Amino acid sequence: MNTPLVYAVTLAWNRCDDTMACVASLLQSTYQPLRVIVCDNGSTDGTPQALRAAFPQIEVLELGRNLGFAAGANAGLRQALAARADHILLINNDTTVAPSMVERLVAATAPGVGIVAPMIYYAAAPDTIWSAGGLRSRWTLEQLHDLRGRHDVGGWPKAQARDFVPGCAMLLSRTVLETVGLFDERFFMYYEDSDLCLRVRRADYRILLAPAAQMWHKVAISSGGTDSPAERYAMARSSVLFFRKHVHGWQWMIVGPFRLGSAIKTTVRLLWLRRLTATAAYWRGLFDGWRR
Repeated sequence: MNTPLVYAVTLAWNRCDDTMACVASLLQSTYQPLRVIVCDNGSTDGTPQALRAAFPQIEVLELGRNLGFAAGANAGLRQALAARADHILLINNDTTVAPSMVERLVAATAPGVGIVAPMIYYAAAPDTIWSAGGLRSRWTLEQLHDLRGRHDVGGWPKAQARDFVPGCAMLLSRTVLETVGLFDERFFMYYEDSDLCLRVRRADYRILLAPAAQMWHKVAISSGGTDSPAERYAMARSSVLFFRKHVHGWQWMIVGPFRLGSAIKTTVRLLWLRRLTATAAYWRGLFDGWRR
């Protein structure tokens, strides 16, 4: 039996050192055959040239301008599919991976499994969970059972079923991409992963967390950091697009008040922190998402 061909696809937009560290960790993987594609979203800091010089064995796809996460990632996914990849590891460039991560993700794949994700920790706190995926409320479509911020004490079973996992790292099967399609490019940044996971589950594919597969994330670097104006704008805009896409009819009677309450809570928190610019960006994102 042939070993599945895996392509790792990461998206870069400046911050060359982060991308270099990510690629270096991928190339130390125990799993083979593993190929790496970096999609450059119009970096102006010499990222493509530096990558080619340091890692001549990888493929650098220059997109010319910042297409956003969904469209940029799709360019790499299409390239990997054209190269006959069996699985594609989509991974953020502000991460580093354990040498065994890819091997353990592939080991968790099986017929009917569309996505396998690793356990993701904070780079600044290597034993603290950033994401272990979670479940989704059938009524509000909100993500539940988030373990973010908890210290990992181990004791995990081999694999756990999930309704969603973050686009920060997901091993996608070729079959699931050919069935449900790629990312929805209306999401410039954020919620594109939640949208894809929802489509995967609705197509009756399973999503698994493989706790033994580990990686570390520097968190929200591409948007300027958590609660930056850029991060708040993009999150708000994409959230409106997501719920307008997936909520219909009577569901708005539940989701509408819930989302309004969430917006008020976020606004109060930002004002309490005196993030006035971020507050304005957040509401601009809500309005732009609705107009879109």
